[in-house]
Amino acid sequence: MTLSETITTAFLMGAVGSLHCVGMCGPLALALPLGHRSNSGRVVGGVLYNLGRITTYSLLGLVLGLAGQTFMSGKVQQVFSMVLGAGILLYLLLPVKLKATSAVSSAANKPFIQLRQALASLFRSKAYTSHYLVGVLNGLLPCGLIYMAVTTSFLTGSAIKGSLFMASFGLGTFPAMLAVVFFGNLANQQVRLQLRKAVPVFLGMMGVLLILRGMNLGIPFVSPELPDLAKADPVSCH
Repeated sequence: MTLSETITTAFLMGAVGSLHCVGMCGPLALALPLGHRSNSGRVVGGVLYNLGRITTYSLLGLVLGLAGQTFMSGKVQQVFSMVLGAGILLYLLLPVKLKATSAVSSAANKPFIQLRQALASLFRSKAYTSHYLVGVLNGLLPCGLIYMAVTTSFLTGSAIKGSLFMASFGLGTFPAMLAVVFFGNLANQQVRLQLRKAVPVFLGMMGVLLILRGMNLGIPFVSPELPDLAKADPVSCH
């Protein structure tokens, strides 16, 4: 995947995923202590909050991209991408009750208790720095869409591409999340619930795209040719 394909794909993924962000993270953005500020102050607070999210996303992409660069060959990336895509599709087919009562899901939530407590203390502060830090911590909260994006940054096989992928993904979500901060009161709970219903469709699309990516079809943006496989020397016959 070229750098331009990486940035474009990530931005589009973030823009489409904004529906998920509004539904899931909207309440958190609405809870920012901005009620005492002017319109310009609300914009500044919203921008800082979103920059905090993008900072965390970029660092996660850097770490995961470096891991992919260090440990994964093109062939392994290909197999991993297809397995991940198939896993997402299988997860979407699981009964809702089974997902909710999953022991793995329950155990995975435990490490985030202290994170939520830290967020609660930041919400009591009215300083602009607190808005930024809320965004930083928000980027660490459990989220299926973020897991998807971070995994894709891992599959880039590059620390730089991984970081740029996550930064571009965050920028794709930026307009919708800034609008939530500024106009969020216009979107009631019913609207957010409707937006959440679009998430399985989006995840299904991403599962299919990951499978296509692993197939190494040489289709720009959809199934780009993996560098290691493209450079493989042909077998010569004597």
